Amino acid sequence: MRGAARSELAETEALVRQVHPGYVVEPVDDGTLFEHVYPPDDITYATKLAGAELYCDRRLALDRPSELPEHLRQAGAGRRIVMHGMHSVVDWLGFAVWEDGELVRSLSLSPDAGIQENIGRPYDFELPYWAGEHPVEPVPGWPGQRPYALPFHPLELGELALRALFGFVIEGYPDPDDVDTDAVHLHGFRVTDPSGAEQAAREAAYAEARRLMGPPRLFRMGPDGTMHEVSLDSL
Repeated sequence: MRGAARSELAETEALVRQVHPGYVVEPVDDGTLFEHVYPPDDITYATKLAGAELYCDRRLALDRPSELPEHLRQAGAGRRIVMHGMHSVVDWLGFAVWEDGELVRSLSLSPDAGIQENIGRPYDFELPYWAGEHPVEPVPGWPGQRPYALPFHPLELGELALRALFGFVIEGYPDPDDVDTDAVHLHGFRVTDPSGAEQAAREAAYAEARRLMGPPRLFRMGPDGTMHEVSLDSL
């Protein structure tokens, strides 16, 4: 992605149609890797580079990365396929690598769901985290905290994985050799299931998540530096 040239719209749209066969694909405003690495529902950003194809699409970030659809594995036959996803609300990380069609590494974990997938030999950048060298420290001021459910924070490892596998990070200070994400142009597309089934399933999942979350809770820091739950009326 260093020094990447702008890809042609037509060839990039053809790639998106290959990723989502049978879907309605419509061009929308273009973007950059800096701004559009995490697009909204039904939106894909993509580019075709010399020797690589890049897709930013939340549908491709799977809870179990090893379950990447067969047509995508076939599309990457003979090459390396890398999937990477993070979600800060639930501290989830998932990434996987296929070499010439063979899955060599897959990891998916979050504090609530635990380790959903851990396949293959960990990469060198992972080893200090699995060795307990980066534990999650309690947040000062919050009462009743339990030990973090994992030996490290998934999003911290996720940034290292992003740099190791793609050459850039989303949060934190970039290294001098990191890819300039603002210089990587992406074509934007609205990609929708013409049957409406995908959209309906997604809305049902959102509704169930809202139900399980319950009403919001509000906290305020007290004079002693600790957080105390307060009511909306007290604000």
